[in-house]
Amino acid sequence: MIRATSITHLHSTPADTVTLVYDDRHRRRMAMMGDNGLEFLLDLPEATELHDGDDLLLDDGRHVRVRAAPEGIMQATCENQKHLTRTAWHVGNRHLPCEIHENKLVLRWDHVIAEMLEQLGCTVTRLEAPFNPEGGAYGHGRTHGHDH
Repeated sequence: MIRATSITHLHSTPADTVTLVYDDRHRRRMAMMGDNGLEFLLDLPEATELHDGDDLLLDDGRHVRVRAAPEGIMQATCENQKHLTRTAWHVGNRHLPCEIHENKLVLRWDHVIAEMLEQLGCTVTRLEAPFNPEGGAYGHGRTHGHDH
């Protein structure tokens, strides 16, 4: 099976694309099938977060472009910077993956968290869109849980 052993960013047309939700974009090694049927083995040196637009370089010189799949998310719009900061603190206290924007936070859809955000004064909107949360505090990539 053809292997993808590195990540790059190319401007040429890819041989195929692979569309993945957030949870499936943190990988090291697994068999994959592109959106148009190209089968390949993702075989990276270490577990890596794949981002929308990354190109997986195949060992025959072609590449497969990563696409972030739409998934159930919610947008919590805040009134001002202080409100955003306070809301982000509550989200972070729950160790939730989150995108941080100028006046809103984007999280995975969860009715319990949506209710909490509304109680904090946010306007919550449910959407279907790609989810690209912030990376971890100790480098790029995902955050890792810890024991309390």
